[in-house]
Amino acid sequence: MRIHVTFNDRVGITQEVLALLGARHLNLDAVEMIPPNVYIDAPDLCQSVLDELNFALLRIEGVKAVDLVDLLPGQRRRLQLDALLAAMSDPVLAVDPGGYVLLANPKLVSLYGRDPTGEPLSNLFPAPDLAKALVDKGFRLPMCEVSFNGQDLLLDATPITGAAQRARFLAGGLLTLYPPSRIGERLASLHHDHAEGLDALLGNSPALGQLKTRLQKVAGLDAALLIQGETGTGKELVARACHALSTRRDAPFLALNCAALPESLAESELFGYAAGAFTGAQRGGKPGLLELSDRGTVFLDEVGEMSPYLQAKLLRFLNDGCFRRVGGDREVHVSVRVVCATHRNLERMVAEGTFREDLYYRLNVLNLLVPALRERGLDILLLAEHFLRQACEQIQRSPCRLASSTHSVLMGNRWAGNVRQLQNVIFRAAAICEDDVIDCDGLELAGTELVSQKADAGGVVSLEAAVQDFEKSLLETLYLAYPSTRQLAVRLQTSHTAIGQRLRKYGIGGR
Repeated sequence: MRIHVTFNDRVGITQEVLALLGARHLNLDAVEMIPPNVYIDAPDLCQSVLDELNFALLRIEGVKAVDLVDLLPGQRRRLQLDALLAAMSDPVLAVDPGGYVLLANPKLVSLYGRDPTGEPLSNLFPAPDLAKALVDKGFRLPMCEVSFNGQDLLLDATPITGAAQRARFLAGGLLTLYPPSRIGERLASLHHDHAEGLDALLGNSPALGQLKTRLQKVAGLDAALLIQGETGTGKELVARACHALSTRRDAPFLALNCAALPESLAESELFGYAAGAFTGAQRGGKPGLLELSDRGTVFLDEVGEMSPYLQAKLLRFLNDGCFRRVGGDREVHVSVRVVCATHRNLERMVAEGTFREDLYYRLNVLNLLVPALRERGLDILLLAEHFLRQACEQIQRSPCRLASSTHSVLMGNRWAGNVRQLQNVIFRAAAICEDDVIDCDGLELAGTELVSQKADAGGVVSLEAAVQDFEKSLLETLYLAYPSTRQLAVRLQTSHTAIGQRLRKYGIGGR
């Protein structure tokens, strides 16, 4: 039985309570003092003895109550801790300040093959000086790669501190081991967009509808995918949608821009590097994106910018799923789907000898062509309104809307930068324009030149171009009679700010 004695705290009362149990020759498995309480685990205590003991305990000065409990507080905490450790999917162990194991969760025991409690860390991690470095630095080491029972894992160390007499001391450390793909999952979640799959591709135009139909067909096929399209069309969104619709959706999705990094850095980011591969290399080496995204998807953006050396190394990986880290001599095998994107014409690059022909055919097993924004006329206004709501939330301004006069301007622009350019235009307009309604002048204030369509055989470029020609001619004529922005604004019944913007646009008056 386990009993809980509540008392008014005074010197010697605990000894008097325990003396009564000792006089009855009761074995005590555990005693926990949490003044003004004492918890006692006496397995030999029976009901008849408890009734007599209860009477004797209540006669002790200061004892207020005697109750039965199912568990002592320490036993309850230990059960809760064991349940917490058992629920953790990663191997975890706690060690004392000297580097000896205090406890390990079932996952680590299973991985190690036995319970390592009481063993030194050097038994678990044979890497030279790793155990010593953990102890010497108070378990304050950056995450590093370790070999544990023949497996390559990432080690994360956290110091455990206590407090005594207002001073803090090191009580030990908590060590957690992660497979590289677990870190990849965390990295992927940091870049995860709220919308995924086809929901992330906004629009109802026929061109986008055809892309979505083809995307649904290729997403479930576990083969290399090449996504082509002009810059700014949203090729990474398409790649993420493909991943979300695939059987690898629960594994990491990680991206690398091949044009943003020099060859050496791009190689180490993609393939990782071994311990001591170069000066300043992280202790134990570092896994690359391919290892971090094991069972998932790697997206290589602007693959057309990849160097010939990296092209050859990527080709070998696509052939058998194996590679070697930079400076390493061990083969690493992972299961990764490679999705590539480029705005360049790879066929032409193959013909020119700047891109490997064999790699092109390995990447172009499945393909998608993302339409330019000018081919998605029905989607421009929908996207503009979506980006406007998004921008208002981001810069924390009151909601605003686009004037109907902007619709033809937005629809008539060629959008050389595609969706990315449209998003930037709308964001700058929302940030600069103070009115609740953004008109054409608001878009002009964003600093973007709205380019009209090329002229046709009739000489009329577009409705917008014709309006601008008329506007310029009118202002040039009236400015002679009203040579100031305020006078001209009164004559045309508009604001002098709008007139000033138009005069600057057409170069009137400033010459």
